[in-house]
Amino acid sequence: MIDDISRELGTVLTLAAPVNPAETWWDRILAGFTHAPSPQVTGTELAVVILLAVAVSLPRASWRYFGLLATVTHELGHAFAALMTGQRLGGIRLSLDHSGTTTTYSRGGLPAVWSTFWGYPVPAVVGSVMVWCGFNGWGPAAISVGTLVLLASVVFLRNGIGLLITAATVLAASLLVLFVPAEFNGHVMIALGLALLVAAVRDLGKLANVHLRHRHRMPTSDAYLLYRATKVPAVIWIAAFAAVVAGSWWVAWQPVAEVLAVAFAQAARTA
Repeated sequence: MIDDISRELGTVLTLAAPVNPAETWWDRILAGFTHAPSPQVTGTELAVVILLAVAVSLPRASWRYFGLLATVTHELGHAFAALMTGQRLGGIRLSLDHSGTTTTYSRGGLPAVWSTFWGYPVPAVVGSVMVWCGFNGWGPAAISVGTLVLLASVVFLRNGIGLLITAATVLAASLLVLFVPAEFNGHVMIALGLALLVAAVRDLGKLANVHLRHRHRMPTSDAYLLYRATKVPAVIWIAAFAAVVAGSWWVAWQPVAEVLAVAFAQAARTA
């Protein structure tokens, strides 16, 4: 009898024990690195997601906030490319006007060119990876990796606004980790990935506009910096950015097109 009461009391105490949010967060991060069932995505959902991606990336009111995620991704692209080539990363600065700088130190010209190139194309590349992960059951892994990368980037931030922007992004990612069910993460990644792909196109348009109509701002352009480093015309570099963005769109569009094709075929049969 005493043993039964002790076991029941132990169970009650265990159930009443306070939950450690940090431990729960870390457990969810680790759990994300397992393959989940591929989500069932409908044509209607994709149509809504595409409209949502356009809605957060094109109007000024929503771009004011979502564009900050594109800026963070852009600057992290520079930073990752620099670390890939053995450069020393001096720091990252972010601003609320969607501008940013990544300072690197290199002993050779080619590594500097490599890291300078990987800015504008990176939101599209990351977006296509997110879409692929979302469709193929790796949505939770994509969220876990993204959250850890954002946390690691805090070490390299060199201004308060940058810390604020990144902290808000980490908070949003952490809320996804904690409260979005694993089976729904794929849908979230598809939506975020498509939004980043649209954002990449918008940023490319803004870059082209700088070179065509606001030439006084060219010294801050990645394409101009690449021209200064290589003597290859900036228009060639902009075309190279566009080629990577287009390739990313092509990769991301394959599963989207399959779902839309099925939806159109079903609609045609019922018409």
